[in-house]
Amino acid sequence: MLKPVARRLLNLVHVPRRLEALDAGQRSIGAQYAKALYPGLLPESTGKSALNSHEFRVYSQHGEDGILLYLFSIIGVKSRRFVEFGVEDGTECNTANLSINFGFRGMLMDGDAVNIANGRRFYDSMLGEHADAVNLLQSWIAADNINSILTDNEFTGEIDLLSIDIDGNDYWVWKAIDAVRPRIVIAEYNAGFGPARSVTIPYQPAFDRWKVHSTGMYFGASLAALTKLGSSKGYSLAGCDSSGANAFFVRDDLAAGVFAPITAMQAFYPQASRILAGHTQVAQEKILFAFPVEEV
Repeated sequence: MLKPVARRLLNLVHVPRRLEALDAGQRSIGAQYAKALYPGLLPESTGKSALNSHEFRVYSQHGEDGILLYLFSIIGVKSRRFVEFGVEDGTECNTANLSINFGFRGMLMDGDAVNIANGRRFYDSMLGEHADAVNLLQSWIAADNINSILTDNEFTGEIDLLSIDIDGNDYWVWKAIDAVRPRIVIAEYNAGFGPARSVTIPYQPAFDRWKVHSTGMYFGASLAALTKLGSSKGYSLAGCDSSGANAFFVRDDLAAGVFAPITAMQAFYPQASRILAGHTQVAQEKILFAFPVEEV
């Protein structure tokens, strides 16, 4: 007898259109299917929330692909529509697996024209005659233009997924968004701010983190700030990926009675790549809090 989560995962599958996608889809579903069937074989401690035992990557940077499939296996999918911005060329992002292997449709945005051109070639190759399922748009995302971009491209109302990763005004852009009502939101948090303080960089429309500090560490918002913002917009924190990069929020009407409440302090992971590079959490905070921050 299939476990309920495994059965819902199989219901998510969209028959891939190319052999390359089939191979990736088999790997992603295989990992989820195995964990759902044999949870007793998982280590006793698999992470800080239920999400962490489901992490794996197909096209995502870290374990986001597995987490998203797990979340959608629980709450289901509706429109199969997504919006993601800050994707570079889109070959390594949070929605590529969904569009290539699961029949999702959506819009990817980045401010660099070369990235968009490279991304267009990638999705044309992967999706063939169905390449129009993914719209790639060059645009500099700001709080004062995001809603018009969404509505101009016919993204309004409920969508399944919104993914935010612009290494800058992430907090302010999410705060501004009201054109769409996502069922799941992924937002990158800056782990360098630590787990406790609710802070963000002040809004700067032309912000470039590499021009502020050579490490590029100063950007975005803390996990506590994004969690507080999410709550004000009707979203509950479901957890974070263990690399210390992304927070996953589920809309309250879908999360109620399904996901155990978790606080930012409980869900927080430090950013693994910075720690491995020798930047301790204390050292990161010393760099970041030398610059202006706004308590929110």
